[in-house]
Amino acid sequence: MPERNHLIDLARIAAMLIVVVFHTLLWQVLLVDGQVQVVPWAPGPVFWGVSWVATIVPVFFVAAGYANAVVVDTWRASGRPYSAFLTHRGSRLLGPMTVFMVMFAGLGTIAAWTGWLPDAMLRSAQFAQLLWFAVVYQLLLAAAPLAVWLHDRFGAWAMLPLLVGAVAVDVAVRTTGDLRLQWLNLAFVWPLAHQWGVAYHRGWFRGWPIGRVLAVLAGSVALVALLVLGLGYPPAAPAWADVLVANLLPPTLAILALGLAQTCVLALLERAGVAARLSRRAADIVRFTNALLLTIYLWQVLAIVAGAGVLVGLSLLLPALAPVLMNQLVLIVVVLGLLALAVPGIARLDARCIPRRGPGPAPRGLAEAGYALFTAGTWAVWQFGAVLHPADPTSAVALALFALGVVLLRRATTA
Repeated sequence: MPERNHLIDLARIAAMLIVVVFHTLLWQVLLVDGQVQVVPWAPGPVFWGVSWVATIVPVFFVAAGYANAVVVDTWRASGRPYSAFLTHRGSRLLGPMTVFMVMFAGLGTIAAWTGWLPDAMLRSAQFAQLLWFAVVYQLLLAAAPLAVWLHDRFGAWAMLPLLVGAVAVDVAVRTTGDLRLQWLNLAFVWPLAHQWGVAYHRGWFRGWPIGRVLAVLAGSVALVALLVLGLGYPPAAPAWADVLVANLLPPTLAILALGLAQTCVLALLERAGVAARLSRRAADIVRFTNALLLTIYLWQVLAIVAGAGVLVGLSLLLPALAPVLMNQLVLIVVVLGLLALAVPGIARLDARCIPRRGPGPAPRGLAEAGYALFTAGTWAVWQFGAVLHPADPTSAVALALFALGVVLLRRATTA
């Protein structure tokens, strides 16, 4: 089997597509008596059920585990130190993250200094919530060599602490009523999904007898049903206006069970030969799209805002078409079109900001420190936003951490 698994690549693309569509549907933009209103979307029970099929974010982390296992094997064979692994993989994140952070901080800072300080601080912190994904991904990437070693050394036993941790968090949340504790599952649910991806690369799931795959799939679906229908877990996978507490973010045991079911479906699709052979052109498109996924994720909200603005403007100019133009399905099409047009150009700018690897070995210590600060800075911006203003010193510290991490990781890469 070739190391480039097209089904895994397609799963990553599908997961990102679902994320963009979901974020587009979070809010409804309405025209009422010529006035623009933005209201949270409350889809109702039918969409709650659909969300359990459509929410395939766990697959992204499974696919990341598979991809990281491939990279770790190559790195191991090279005999190079861990610093080389960090500069090789981490430097690829520098371009998209730096370009985005400059834009993000720039917009917030301009707004803060031109009379909208309270709104700039509030919206920047809200917008920064999307960065949870980048933080988790960066941490999983740094831990990938350990994750692969643990699986190769201990197999399923390496997964047990993560499973126990996820269960313990859910029990604590439901016994104390403190929903903030659910965020601790970022340290258990997504790493366990990543570990399934490593195991998938090593032959789990796709190499099992089909009866076992079907049994695990059925058991996972039954567990989701039990948790939601019998134990009071939220009725939808994500959060909406009529489901204020999510299973997806922060993740719960129900999402973990959903991810296991989706991994089994992935294995069944691979056994059926789905995407086993792609034409050269199709394979190139899949690889190219995969390379753009982080950029798509980072810029999706701007595309949603721009798309909604275009449709509102057209609706005001052409009131007779407003019922069609303001339809959410039209907004989805416009947002995806804007991303298709803009992301390749942004990605070219991202690529220019990715440092070229130097001829020498990556300095030990410098690469580790740079990557740690880069990740810590991303986390801090996620928590506090990105506004450079004396009234918001925490944002300034967050951006300083991020910038220092970028500088050190670039220097380690180019050494």
